[in-house]
Amino acid sequence: MVTLETVTVIAAPVEHCFDLARSVEVHLAGNVHWGEQAIAEFGAEGGTVTGLVGLGERVTWRARHFGVRQRLTSEITALERPTYFRDVMIRGAFQSMEHDHYFRALPSGETEMRDVFCFAAPWGLLGRIAEIFVLRSYMANLLAERNAALKQIAEAR
Repeated sequence: MVTLETVTVIAAPVEHCFDLARSVEVHLAGNVHWGEQAIAEFGAEGGTVTGLVGLGERVTWRARHFGVRQRLTSEITALERPTYFRDVMIRGAFQSMEHDHYFRALPSGETEMRDVFCFAAPWGLLGRIAEIFVLRSYMANLLAERNAALKQIAEAR
């Protein structure tokens, strides 16, 4: 399992940053290179495609990674506005994926946004090799791009 941790300081109020981090549209703005879309699927798998994702809600994302079109459904499993939420992969290419989002108002009026992102690849030893040599940096870059977009949107307001 790989754990990535990032800290981003944003010149915006904590409530605003918290809501932007749950926004489908902001997520998509931060992942433009992969042609990511939020898609509606039949049944209970994933239905939220716009707006803010709330506790117990699911989103199914479709994107192309490594030349392969993939789907990943995540669910918000914990939410304490405006300081914390967790999204967990319930279906997708990984063995597991959990993303904890922490928000803290700083005395300066800025917000510290801390991400703790854990994932594990399938396929045993081959998956572990992929984690070390490919997926760690790939996922870190994806997270950095998402956070840069969120910061830009938050600070533009």
